[in-house]
Amino acid sequence: MGDHLDWQVDGLDWPNRAHSRFVSAAGLLWHVQEFSSADRDAPLVLLLHGTASATHSWRDVAPLLSKHSKVISIDLPGHAFSDMPMPASGQSLTGMAQRVAALLKQMQLSPDLMVGHSAGAAVAARMVLDGSVRPRALVSLNGAFIRFGGMAGAIFSPLARLMAAGSLTAKFFAWQANDPVVIQRLMRSTGSVIDATGMRLYQRLMQSPGHVRAALAMMAHWDLDTLERELPNLSLPVWLVAAENDLTVPAEQAALVAKRLPQARRVLWPMLGHLAHEESPRQCVDLLQDVLREIAIA
Repeated sequence: MGDHLDWQVDGLDWPNRAHSRFVSAAGLLWHVQEFSSADRDAPLVLLLHGTASATHSWRDVAPLLSKHSKVISIDLPGHAFSDMPMPASGQSLTGMAQRVAALLKQMQLSPDLMVGHSAGAAVAARMVLDGSVRPRALVSLNGAFIRFGGMAGAIFSPLARLMAAGSLTAKFFAWQANDPVVIQRLMRSTGSVIDATGMRLYQRLMQSPGHVRAALAMMAHWDLDTLERELPNLSLPVWLVAAENDLTVPAEQAALVAKRLPQARRVLWPMLGHLAHEESPRQCVDLLQDVLREIAIA
């Protein structure tokens, strides 16, 4: 495997490949997956994955959801098959939100519902606060909105910034990912138990120095302090889904975030971890369909 994933090699068995295409926007070439609906008036749902993940994270959610909605999922900048912005500071929360907004503008899309997992929820919130999108609601799946302790806190620490600055760090991480035990340990640290397909794809991603470099740059340039201060300005309904066994973003964080949001709805999923939507895609889709019905666009 080279420094970056090759769509014609590494993407041959990519989940939902038939729904993939590449779009140029904001100076980057993006990997996008589009799922149409038989209903022309069906709502549009945008799915944003978290740090170090990719469109494969929605491999089961997107097809199920597309039975009643139009669905778009993307690889965030530098992740999997999407280009990385230069300089690496473009991986900041604001920079990423601006680039995703530019992609949507290029595609002439206006999502009715935005769904973000972990850091993807922060990107969605930043876009709403910036006024670049006007969805009717936002769903956060184990969203990383505020600073916290433990493993997740560590990745936003000065140590993470130091690691991201090292030219050999990404290659070292990618080299370690050749060992399946390393990937198994990484997945266990999320509190989730995912299927063999997910394990294989995460290993493929982590074996790519380019993908790892993008994730490290994202962590190094993330600004949650500003987002935390501005959370009370999120005036739309926000569903805060927390997973009981999440070891990355503890479920208690949802309660803290809810206090800052004018229209927060809290949901707790028992016995699931940080990758809850991959562990239980049907449960995730059922929730999203309930949200769509509640905001009267389903």
